[in-house]
Amino acid sequence: MVGNVACGKTTLCQRLNHEALEYHKTQTLEVVRDTIDTPGEYMEHRALIRALVVTAAEADLVLFLQDATAERFLFSPGAAGMFPIPAAGVVSKIDAATERQRKDARELLEIAGASPIFEVSAKTGEGIDRLIAFLEET
Repeated sequence: MVGNVACGKTTLCQRLNHEALEYHKTQTLEVVRDTIDTPGEYMEHRALIRALVVTAAEADLVLFLQDATAERFLFSPGAAGMFPIPAAGVVSKIDAATERQRKDARELLEIAGASPIFEVSAKTGEGIDRLIAFLEET
């Protein structure tokens, strides 16, 4: 999972792995069963992006997470191309977002090259089943 600080990576990781939802700051790469949770700083500090690419080399899929309520977007156009594996997108925090915010986040993930794109709320569980079904197929 790749995304900026506080976009919902850890919460989604916990939800996907049927763990209690507890916020904690991810300080380093964390492997939880079949999921790799990454610190948001790896995306925010361009010098650390290489760590994400290297980590993804052993993965099957990268998930780009974009908080629907966020006012900034850190994925460059075509960013999915820097990874040696497919990239899917996840619009997170949809329970707190307007329809317009959800649409904007989705469009930004499309520009980054993520496909398919899922809209989820790790907090309420909305959209999680569809994402899990996709991950199990992949």
